[in-house]
Amino acid sequence: MPKPELEFFKPDHLDWEPVAGSAAGGAGGAGVKQKILSRSGDGDVTRLLRFDAGVETTETITHDFWEEVWILEGELIDLGKKQTFTTGMYACRPPGMVHGPYRVPKGCVTLEMRYFKR
Repeated sequence: MPKPELEFFKPDHLDWEPVAGSAAGGAGGAGVKQKILSRSGDGDVTRLLRFDAGVETTETITHDFWEEVWILEGELIDLGKKQTFTTGMYACRPPGMVHGPYRVPKGCVTLEMRYFKR
């Protein structure tokens, strides 16, 4: 099932929801939250992802889907690659590409598209 047809809209009315199984850290129970912008019935998703200041992951990450990420605000430190990725940077990751773990000292917002090659 494809994603729904959506004309331009401001996602302000969509709630930030906790990401199940996501990393936590920082003061006051900081974590990772998402706003789902669109989703297909077979797993493709476009979302905003917000990492609160102080979030840190401990494991490397791989997926069985394609993932494209654009950093809209803030920065992510990839501890495995020993690199800092900042506002305006973009990644395109094929299935199986290793990334992370991450440290997010100041907070970060990304636009993320996940999709399966069919």
